[in-house]
Amino acid sequence: MNQLEDIIVIRNGERVENTFPRAEYERRLAALRTQMAVDGIDTTLFSSYHNINYYSDFLFCHFGRFYALVVDHENQTSVSANIDAGQPWRRTVGDNLIYTDWTRDNYFRALQKLIKDGGRVGIEYDHMTLQNMEKLKAAFPKTEFVDIAAACMKLRMIKSEAEIDLIKHGANVADIGGAACAQAIAPGVPEHEIAIASTDAMVREIAKRFPHSEIRDTWTWFQSGINTDGAHNPVTTRKLESGDILSLNCFPMIAGYYTALERTLFCDHVSDAHLKYWQINVEVHERGLELIKPGARCCDIANELNEIYRSYGVLGRRTFGYGHSFGVLSHYYGREAGLELREDIDTVLEPNMVVSMEPMIMIPEGEPGAGGYREHDILVLTEDGAENITGFPYGPERNVIGM
Repeated sequence: MNQLEDIIVIRNGERVENTFPRAEYERRLAALRTQMAVDGIDTTLFSSYHNINYYSDFLFCHFGRFYALVVDHENQTSVSANIDAGQPWRRTVGDNLIYTDWTRDNYFRALQKLIKDGGRVGIEYDHMTLQNMEKLKAAFPKTEFVDIAAACMKLRMIKSEAEIDLIKHGANVADIGGAACAQAIAPGVPEHEIAIASTDAMVREIAKRFPHSEIRDTWTWFQSGINTDGAHNPVTTRKLESGDILSLNCFPMIAGYYTALERTLFCDHVSDAHLKYWQINVEVHERGLELIKPGARCCDIANELNEIYRSYGVLGRRTFGYGHSFGVLSHYYGREAGLELREDIDTVLEPNMVVSMEPMIMIPEGEPGAGGYREHDILVLTEDGAENITGFPYGPERNVIGM
């Protein structure tokens, strides 16, 4: 090539072994196309991490560039930046088209090669920026754009057997990370060293179980003392002290699929004031596990658990919802908001949904028992109940480390 092209194709090497069998992607695409037919959509343009990955097995690296998956009623093609060369084509279930950096807005020129102007195109309203929406309208002036994000979220909320099997592996890997974390806990050890031990254990286990996967994005948040007040507080260099409240948070990522293990622990000993709040949170956690079953509404679960906190006078110390869906999601690319155990969500639980139970309360610094208390299990909804796939123990009997 002696000239700089705007749009190119790179088919470098051989296709990789995808995360799931081809039949699983065909199932997903068939369900999508059925939804498109119902909504009168000619073509769907996905721009989010989660939907691009869900339908094509390609998880992109944004880094200031834009990506897409274009699905019509016959074909699906990922759109990627030239910086990634042949990797998107090797990974994508479907075809791939590459745009280069040599001319501004080549991303939209690539879309013009795949989408006919004048039709009805589904896009993700919850992911499209105002700037890109304006450029999209300019590139397709005759096209009607409609939202398909909510409908796709509902499709993703019901997991296939193949997805559930992968999620179970993820939960087991999280347990391994938790064990490594607990083993590293001791007075004087910095948070980051404990997090490193946990993450390394999980990454090695994922590599062993999924040798054909891309090894990326697995992480651990390990918090101590005042750092436990927020569920998503980053790891610091703070050194553990005897009597510290601790939060273990292990997050293995397998091909874009998120699983989690979260536990309250204490270093060496637990004070009476801390024990009181810990036992309250464990009571809520255990009742929550009992409430997760087919036919239950998310809001009803939340309201019943609220009453337990209210009876102890700590309802105002809650910090977030009681649980959420699992699947293709992550701390940097979103969640399935229609399946969260919150007061404002009336979704009815169904078999093959996967949800967490994760109550948390936070007692501010300066009060007896200060810190954040959180337990987290993952449950798979069955025909007549739920299977808890988290194995790491919880509660004061097992998680006062070094006692």
